[in-house]
Amino acid sequence: MENKVLLVEDDNDFGAMLQQYLEYSNMQVEWIDDPRKMLDRLDSLSLYDIAILDVMLPHMNGFKLAELLISIRPKLPILFLTAKDQKIDKLTGLKIGADDYMTKPCDPEELTLRLHNIIKRTKTQPALQQVIPLGTYTFDQEKMLLLHPQSGSVQLTERESKLLSYLIQHKHQLIAREDVLMEVWQSNDFFAGRSMDVFISRLRKYLQQDKNLSIQSLRGIGFKVDL
Repeated sequence: MENKVLLVEDDNDFGAMLQQYLEYSNMQVEWIDDPRKMLDRLDSLSLYDIAILDVMLPHMNGFKLAELLISIRPKLPILFLTAKDQKIDKLTGLKIGADDYMTKPCDPEELTLRLHNIIKRTKTQPALQQVIPLGTYTFDQEKMLLLHPQSGSVQLTERESKLLSYLIQHKHQLIAREDVLMEVWQSNDFFAGRSMDVFISRLRKYLQQDKNLSIQSLRGIGFKVDL
């Protein structure tokens, strides 16, 4: 099975060369030359095995883009590309969650080897419990599917799935809003809070076939979850 790579690189010559070499090495590559184009692809992040991001991108630098991607798919492996004379704070990337750095122009063979090593390490991590009973529902974490015998199945996004998993882990507890935001969004600002409220409403709608399941909002505290 081919590994799928997300490549975000604005240098057309280098991007084309890199895409061609990686595809020659039996990898599927989606090459994007402008980070703004990622805004329409965020729900498809689960398709990629790794992301290669140039640090110096137009409109949004690689660090900001990485933060956006990781906020939606926290375990997405990321390798940063930097210019040879570029002075950057590598600690910034490491704090975001970078798995590796390479300087361009880089040796495609070395890059391919590093990619394979990162992907192999990521895929050998312990697997999640695949199917979880949830009242009259079942939740397949690996496939990110919520199934019900009457209403059928709902394909969850990466973030919906992570949020539901977190709530299940803390069922029958009082959960602080801040804890959910930091775990699932890695942020506790106003916009993350509004986003979380939207996602909570979506999960309530998905689970409405079973009246014994509830996600109750407690003003000023967080949530009381009965799942």
